Amino acid sequence: MTRIGHFVDGKRTTGDSERHGDVFDPATGRRTGQVALACAADVAGAVEAAERAARSWRDASLARRTAVLFAFRELVHARRDRLAEVITAEHGKVLADAAGEVQRGLEVIEYACGIPSALRGGFSENVSTEVDSYSLRQPLGVVAVISPFNFPVMVPLWFVPVAVACGNAVVLKPSEKDPSAALLLAEWFTEAGLPDGVLNVVNGDKEAVDALLDHPGVRAVSFVGSTPVARYVHQRGALAGKRVQALGGAKNHMVVLPDADLDLAADAAVNAGFGSAGERCMAISALVAVEPVADALVARIAERMARLRTGDGRRGCDMGPLVTAAHAERVRSYVESGVAAGAVPVVDGRTVTPDGDADGYWLGPTLFDHVTPDMSIYTDEIFGPVLSVLRVGSYDEAVELVNANPYGNGTAIFTNDGGAARRYQHEVEVGMIGINVPIPVPMAYYSFGGWKASLFGDLHAHGADGVAFFTRGKVVTSRWLDPRHGGVNLGFPTQT
Repeated sequence: MTRIGHFVDGKRTTGDSERHGDVFDPATGRRTGQVALACAADVAGAVEAAERAARSWRDASLARRTAVLFAFRELVHARRDRLAEVITAEHGKVLADAAGEVQRGLEVIEYACGIPSALRGGFSENVSTEVDSYSLRQPLGVVAVISPFNFPVMVPLWFVPVAVACGNAVVLKPSEKDPSAALLLAEWFTEAGLPDGVLNVVNGDKEAVDALLDHPGVRAVSFVGSTPVARYVHQRGALAGKRVQALGGAKNHMVVLPDADLDLAADAAVNAGFGSAGERCMAISALVAVEPVADALVARIAERMARLRTGDGRRGCDMGPLVTAAHAERVRSYVESGVAAGAVPVVDGRTVTPDGDADGYWLGPTLFDHVTPDMSIYTDEIFGPVLSVLRVGSYDEAVELVNANPYGNGTAIFTNDGGAARRYQHEVEVGMIGINVPIPVPMAYYSFGGWKASLFGDLHAHGADGVAFFTRGKVVTSRWLDPRHGGVNLGFPTQT
């Protein structure tokens, strides 16, 4: 059994806390590791190491920072299969999903490699007589990143490369459910030339989170997780005077209009609803069918679901297990609730025969039809492979349904009508929109984030918002005395 500790000041450490948590292989149900759960003293030690490193790293040239980032990018690219294996072993998602996660993380590293362009300021000459004004951006100091279990590589890489490129030092707290990938990233960053202490990893639970939120040395916090915890992190961090971006939960809708290509829409619904076992904040969990297409669309989705293989992610299956036994039971209870509420279980994932160990945390892809907005399978973020179909009579009803939802993370519309698509992107109250694209995750040079209860804070992840979040702006107004006009004579020829 692997003992999993922390990474502080350039090396692995067990820390001072005597508390530990168990790490499991979700496909077998077997305990594979024991992770140290940091106490406040462990967190303080990591922050102190980061503070020491930040004092010199902020003065490192942009050329040096980008050299480290380019080297780190090459290491991650060369070892991406190793990262995918670690993700699958602790999270359970199939290797193809894990490889896709690593690729999206690589894209943010590549964006951070261009940080000299992103940090350029502005300059205005002669705003007054012989007075110039210009702007610049400087790092905050020590920042914290608190990342979730569902993307143990991609989400840390949304934040860490940008924060480091901007000249900050980072304390990363990954999920205690799948902590090993974050430690590898920290070691590879060090191997790439990042000075000791610039990136530290502390594993832990709420005690570690609270310690980061309360520590006066932490200037900003980036968080991704459920909405209740995101709200808590934002409130507690803001009360401590910190800058906070807290990305919360979602209930993403996919609207299918009568003129849509139903085969394309069905493929998209299956991929977006059941990829990574539905454990992603951009998963489609509510499909809004504008009549009269619902019957045909549901039939196409069910046909495709029948071909999906649920099982061990290392066996070439299409969907893996859920992350823990408790989470699998929670999602199963939602399926039971949906049946009891009167939704029609077109495909019931509780009956799946997995290609994997009998003790794995299994629930197959589940499709409900005739779901109504008052059912818990619609109102709650289930975070599992459960797709609910709601039938509406018009485009206006669909938009009203989407906008009435408290979440506003992502949405998609499937249509061949450009005017309808343009109207939808204008009217819908959601942060990320897909048009015939089911999971509209922006590229790294745009920013990721939702609206309403899906985001607490003003700035989104990576892209221009990420650079703004991890830096502070200064504006300088400057006047230099000119020897031609009464200034100190510095040896320049005097004009008469």
